[in-house]
Amino acid sequence: MEIWINPACSKCRAATNAFDEAGIDYTVRRYLDDPPTAEELATVLTRLNLEPWDVVRHNEQAAKPLETLPRDPAHRTEWIAAMVADPILIQRPIITADDRTTAIARDPETLARFLS
Repeated sequence: MEIWINPACSKCRAATNAFDEAGIDYTVRRYLDDPPTAEELATVLTRLNLEPWDVVRHNEQAAKPLETLPRDPAHRTEWIAAMVADPILIQRPIITADDRTTAIARDPETLARFLS
């Protein structure tokens, strides 16, 4: 299991604490320090069955330039490039299980799916 986290994020800390308490082995990726490549992010988006604009943290200052970028397949690469260039834009925590099931575990119900 791999989890993409920002250690300053309370949702990320809750997820890693839950894994620790459950005795689940996992690998941490501090995605701000080790940003995903465009290919890695595209793969995660495919697993999530989401588009990049669905997982952007629109409240971040870095998202301001994206406000005018169309949310369509023709601009998907530009969205991904922006997220790779400034990974603070990526929602978190993103968990990928060994079977490649992937989710953004911001709520207890989603996180619970990875704890069993």
